[in-house]
Amino acid sequence: MSQCAKMVENMPDPNMTDGFHLVVDALKLNGIDTIYGIAGIPVTDLMRLAQAQSIRYVGFRHEQSAGNAAAIAGYLTQKSGICMTVSAPGYLNGLIALANATTNCFPMILISGSSDRAIIDLEQGDYEELDQMNAAKPYAKAAYRINRPQDIGIGIARAIRAAVSGRPGGVYLDLPAKLLGMAIELETAKKSLVKVIDPSPRQIPDPASIARALDVLATAQRPLVILGKGAAYAQADEEIRSFIEATGIPFLPMSMAKGLLPDDHAQSVAAARSYAIGHTDVAMLIGARLNWLLSHGRGPLWPETTRFVQVDISPTEMDSNRAIAAPVVGDIKSALAAFNAAIKLQALQPKAAWLADIAEHKRKNQERMAAHLSADPNPMNFHSALRAVRNALAGRPDVYIVNEGANTLDFARNIIDIYEPRHRLDSGTWGVMGVGMGYAIGAAVVTGKPVVAIEGDSAFGFCGMEVETICRYELPVITIILNNNGIYRGDPAGAAGCSPTGLMRNARYDKMMEAFGGVGYYAADTPSLTKALSDALVAKKPALINAVIDPTAGTESGHIQSLNPRSALSGSR
Repeated sequence: MSQCAKMVENMPDPNMTDGFHLVVDALKLNGIDTIYGIAGIPVTDLMRLAQAQSIRYVGFRHEQSAGNAAAIAGYLTQKSGICMTVSAPGYLNGLIALANATTNCFPMILISGSSDRAIIDLEQGDYEELDQMNAAKPYAKAAYRINRPQDIGIGIARAIRAAVSGRPGGVYLDLPAKLLGMAIELETAKKSLVKVIDPSPRQIPDPASIARALDVLATAQRPLVILGKGAAYAQADEEIRSFIEATGIPFLPMSMAKGLLPDDHAQSVAAARSYAIGHTDVAMLIGARLNWLLSHGRGPLWPETTRFVQVDISPTEMDSNRAIAAPVVGDIKSALAAFNAAIKLQALQPKAAWLADIAEHKRKNQERMAAHLSADPNPMNFHSALRAVRNALAGRPDVYIVNEGANTLDFARNIIDIYEPRHRLDSGTWGVMGVGMGYAIGAAVVTGKPVVAIEGDSAFGFCGMEVETICRYELPVITIILNNNGIYRGDPAGAAGCSPTGLMRNARYDKMMEAFGGVGYYAADTPSLTKALSDALVAKKPALINAVIDPTAGTESGHIQSLNPRSALSGSR
């Protein structure tokens, strides 16, 4: 055979395509423009092809961070964030992020390559053998496997619809290695592709439920609205603001709902949270769940007599911890539009005495906080360091704040004000550590805006290698580490060895950033911290500020010490 004939023989048949191309075609058809992941067997060529076909690929150092980036991208855009991993161990790393996305109701799809089904099912010991689809089911909203190339279009369509429809969540999609290399006729392949139409249709609430809820609110002497991150995800910003301001009802934003209305809004009761919850007689939950973050709606925080109005897209959320007097099932944007149309006929203005009581408790708590913030101890503590951060952020409502840690999370939530919707991203429903760098990268990628990640030194350790990812892609992410040498706090001076909660003393995280080409700052006092953050914001380059604070600052487990088990034995510690 001549050389020319051999070349013709080896040329791909223009009338055929394969699984690699079909996956990319299906993603592009449905508007997927970014993949977060880590390359390896069997998805490396799939990632190369996606990138060649103009899908943005963001490569990470750990699959958990890639998954967290995809999840937060889904939260910010209301579209499925895509994380792609290798099989078995890589998949399991991504599974943590998938479970977190499901718990937090973020739309995300984890796409993982997998090994030979025939060998896996007989447990014959394949390379990275694992029944990944069934392993994912307890932690995902849905889990699918595609075995034939002609099913790729429908499989990806099902995953997209499952992720974003109703209550959003994480979806697992299994792509066996053999599937990617399988050939299929081009015309058959084109016909198999599916463009998802209206993947998240509006769910209009029953008008009777709106009327019932307004009747309950009309009986309230001390009403309170609680906004959850479901309200933030819904992008019903104008509808929510109109309802709050038209009714005059005080509101409490959960941490990721901060910014739906500015934190300095006159009706916000964030500075009097415990008092407002402890004295309300009717609480209206909008996209908020009565889970552990709200003490399950029970005492001692909540009065037994409180009646609840709950607006949620999931009917099974109702009555999960307390009886709901007025359930409103529907998407939040449609529900709030219905409320706004109805309240024109019904006055819901709260009593003046209730507003005065809240105002007095806010004043006292704000004065107490101001006293803490005005102090300038050496070394810094959480209050003074975060005051320095807040000063540098003044006038920058465009900056996205990522926040995780124990004390770092608790203090920053109350000190760093948020003025725009969906601009605070934190540990969420699970209270999990290690989301920070993934969230920061995801937010920077989808918004193009500056991101400031305020991290505890322990929390940073779970995902810190992603600063290399930040530098590699030159993302406008500034990481601030409140460094007290430990989990919760550092070991006392002179302590022998290292305790279970101790970390390396005087760790130079700033040098780690410099090693990857970013800018590292070392800040040991409030003026240097404010200046470092101000300079980094102007530069718009990857930066890390090692903010050294008192090792004794902080408390065990932050504000949730009560969750630590205690021995029933008398005198035990």
